[in-house]
Amino acid sequence: MNKKKNRRSRIGIVSILTIIFIVLKLKGIIDWLWIWVISPIWISILLVAMAFAVILIAGRLKNRKW
Repeated sequence: MNKKKNRRSRIGIVSILTIIFIVLKLKGIIDWLWIWVISPIWISILLVAMAFAVILIAGRLKNRKW
């Protein structure tokens, strides 16, 4: 049986929020700057980068010889 057929595409909360914000902006319901409309994308990227940095720093501190 092909495993790829069983996989379903899922849309995350970041994508849903971004789509909602874009639709609201284009309909004129919200009067935000575009930077805030796409904020779910860049905030999630920023959080992932921060988590990666913390893990990287913690790993270096663990391997450090005192």
